[in-house]
Amino acid sequence: MSEILKQPIAIENIAAGGGQTGSKRVADASPDGYTLGLGTVGTHAQGQTLYRKPLYNSSTDFVPVALIADVPIVLAARKDLPVNGMQEFVEFTKKNQSKMSYGTGGTGSAPHLACMLLNHTLGTDATHVPYRGTGPATQDLLAGRIDFMCAGITTAKPLIEDGSLKGIAVFGGKRSAAMPALPTAVEQNVNVEAYTWNALFLPKGTPGSVVQTLNKAAIAAMNTSAVREKIAALGAQVVSDSQATPDYLAQLVRSETAKWAGPIKASGMQVD
Repeated sequence: MSEILKQPIAIENIAAGGGQTGSKRVADASPDGYTLGLGTVGTHAQGQTLYRKPLYNSSTDFVPVALIADVPIVLAARKDLPVNGMQEFVEFTKKNQSKMSYGTGGTGSAPHLACMLLNHTLGTDATHVPYRGTGPATQDLLAGRIDFMCAGITTAKPLIEDGSLKGIAVFGGKRSAAMPALPTAVEQNVNVEAYTWNALFLPKGTPGSVVQTLNKAAIAAMNTSAVREKIAALGAQVVSDSQATPDYLAQLVRSETAKWAGPIKASGMQVD
């Protein structure tokens, strides 16, 4: 996008709050088009129900720009966890849940919710350890200080492939083309489906002309072979041009917020 717009774009990673902290900064920014936020299903859909007092309204405090990619979530365990496959993981976790822990990049994030749903589905109570970002959580999993993570495939794939972590299941409706040998949880008789997506948002009040300019730049960037190959190599899937419109993203935010409200409420999961 920087090359297309002929302007430098600085990337600032704002840790904590499951992405809510960074998204709140975008919501509060000047609506001049110079502050974009990279949102997910966690920051812009699940968090609206998961948090007792969300920091913002994802439907009214932002202007949608473009949906970028869908990202499967993978259950990854420390490499020396004595399980192979979902059924062995279930049995081991039920026997050892009081001693087991899982890490996430922040309370309320999509990976956190995936692991919460896993706990709820299994009827277990493994301890959640929230970190200030995915990086520190991953490092502790690699070091064996926690037992598992529900991680985006872009994080888990290279570590599973080089043997640093153990892949247990994909929490998607179907296997990922990036990791075709890893079966879904549903295939292994555990009904857990969770995923995330990435999308660009602007603060409310941003002029329509600015939104269209940035939307076109995002689509053009996603259609370059270098970007598509890089995203595919990470395990994510670039969306079609028809799914990359502001209107499509606005509808997605509303439908995903409603979709996740039911299971979150039913499970009793809520975060202060």
